[in-house]
Amino acid sequence: MNDRFLSFDHDTWAELRSNTPLTLSEDDLAKLRGINERISLDEVATIFLPLSRLLNLYVSASQGLSQVTDTFLGQPAARVPYVIGVAGSVAVGKSTTSRVLQALLSRWPDHPKVDLITTDGFLYSNVELERRGIMDKKGFPESYDTRRLVEFLAGVKSGAERVEAPVYSHERYDILPGVSNVVAQPDIVIVEGLTVLQGGSGSSVFASDFFDFSVYVDADERDIKDWYVSRFMTLRETVFMDPDSYFHRYSRLSPEEAQATASEIWETINGVNLRENILPTRERAHLILEKDPDHSIRRVRLRKI
Repeated sequence: MNDRFLSFDHDTWAELRSNTPLTLSEDDLAKLRGINERISLDEVATIFLPLSRLLNLYVSASQGLSQVTDTFLGQPAARVPYVIGVAGSVAVGKSTTSRVLQALLSRWPDHPKVDLITTDGFLYSNVELERRGIMDKKGFPESYDTRRLVEFLAGVKSGAERVEAPVYSHERYDILPGVSNVVAQPDIVIVEGLTVLQGGSGSSVFASDFFDFSVYVDADERDIKDWYVSRFMTLRETVFMDPDSYFHRYSRLSPEEAQATASEIWETINGVNLRENILPTRERAHLILEKDPDHSIRRVRLRKI
């Protein structure tokens, strides 16, 4: 195990919760879970509450340092959001991780306003991907408008009163024209995406340069593939049934055909992206959440600071 990280098993990490109260109910958690994920209130209490406590301490320290700097410079205290990056493979559970962290962090009194942005909105439109000949590389680093993402993060960290992020529709499998999420000086911004810990090709500035803290959600590739296929089968019977869904054609597949199609997509696209682009950024994270085959977190690795 890399000695740059402190390693905690489930029980040891849980002890670091201290007296942090559990403020989420089962109903709250049900709204935060991703498709086919099995996160429980017990795991929220033992894994995510200690993490929220750690982040609360980091945010408070960052706010204090910012005030010291402003005092030294003789200028009014600036309101600069604390930015957290969450990375990991397709289907590994990074979206659920981000939503749970958002819910928990927003309940701390010192930073009640927590925004969540996904980098899907910074993908090039399908028209542009087709023009570049990389439609089959969607989700790979080259499919993102990295310059626009960096400009967005620079605006957030500069304390701009209003910064807009484009919005992506998974149903349409494309950017929604004219639609945006507005970030207006929140206390914390969580940025979730596949390759947020990696910079664009030829760029001297990376998205991760703007992160104050980063989390990588990790699991064995065989497990992630199983989760991806399982999610695909569930979507085939739900979201894909909508005639307006980009993937509506998959709803007509037999179970055997759907299984084979999902496996092929994994082997030719998502698995390749994981091995070539996502997994190599894991060690850049400040904290790594390692999952077991049942989605439970077995180990937490915290980078030494």
